[in-house]
Amino acid sequence: MKTKNISLMAMLIALGTITAHIVSIPVGVARVFPMQHAINVVAGVLLGPVNAGIVALLIAVLRNLLGVGSLLAFPGGIIGAVLAGYLYRVKRRESYAFIGEIIGTGIFGALLSYPIAKYVLGQEVLVYAFIIPFGLSSLAGAIIGYLVLRMLTGAGRRENTK
Repeated sequence: MKTKNISLMAMLIALGTITAHIVSIPVGVARVFPMQHAINVVAGVLLGPVNAGIVALLIAVLRNLLGVGSLLAFPGGIIGAVLAGYLYRVKRRESYAFIGEIIGTGIFGALLSYPIAKYVLGQEVLVYAFIIPFGLSSLAGAIIGYLVLRMLTGAGRRENTK
């Protein structure tokens, strides 16, 4: 692994951990973190699916250790990051990372959060209880991540024309 990738991963992990307690929205039994979704999109494009998944995993671990996250961050964050990176790798368009984050977190991550909420956290919830809050959070974060990527690629294009 290149030093550049490790450094970028460390910066994204730090950013995701720091913003976890600053930017969070309680929705029902879940707390949603749009910044995690933005980081998933950026990491998926810049680092690829595996490294994006590692970034999401380590953010979730640190957030839980620091008491600013929940166990629901694991399925949502990791699946969204991996799918964002995978779809970007296949299609080579940032919009596919955007879509991958929303589908990965908003649907798959939400559905996989049900057994964690019910059997680990002991909360009575419906199977589909997390789709709306996770979907809204991932949509908001994916928009932020997409805009950040557009700014980064726009800045790169401007530098190359000078």
